[in-house]
Amino acid sequence: MPEPAPNAANGARPDTRVPKRQVVLYPDPVLRRKAQPVKTVDSSIRELVEDMFLLMDLEEGAGLAAPQVGESLRIFVTGTHERGVPRKAYINPVFVELGGEFESMDEGCLSLPEIRGSVRRPTQVTIRALDIDGREFTETSSDFSARVWQHEFDHLEGVLIIDKMSPLDRLRVRRAVKDLKAAADGDA
Repeated sequence: MPEPAPNAANGARPDTRVPKRQVVLYPDPVLRRKAQPVKTVDSSIRELVEDMFLLMDLEEGAGLAAPQVGESLRIFVTGTHERGVPRKAYINPVFVELGGEFESMDEGCLSLPEIRGSVRRPTQVTIRALDIDGREFTETSSDFSARVWQHEFDHLEGVLIIDKMSPLDRLRVRRAVKDLKAAADGDA
């Protein structure tokens, strides 16, 4: 989900490292695949997570899932100071509970540039995952983090916001989705 990242203008030191990967754009097939569990949290996974944080910050996202960088693994990262989402990696996440009211909110996606639409999601989420050191943790949220977790988790299931947005929004973005497909086919 696009979100402004910390930079020198808002008090954070600029990060001069360059990510090794790029954001994968729709309709790349990796975005539609159910991601595989991480077997071991090792140096290659930590390197992937670090690269995902760099790319998320560069692209000004609130979260980024491994399939969005071409890796079909059950990992996502989050972090945006402006919306109170903690900077954290979630490896092999599972939802323990989804509850509360359903709320519609406008969402975007780094893999679907310039496409936004209203998506209904539960407001209360409890998630269990492994951290970057392979330790299990559980968190509960009823704020913007809950929405980000659900959005990024959808990527691990091969689900995109265009699958979940309101029918009216789906109709409204139809041309932009076709343009992304045409650009991938070299017809743009």
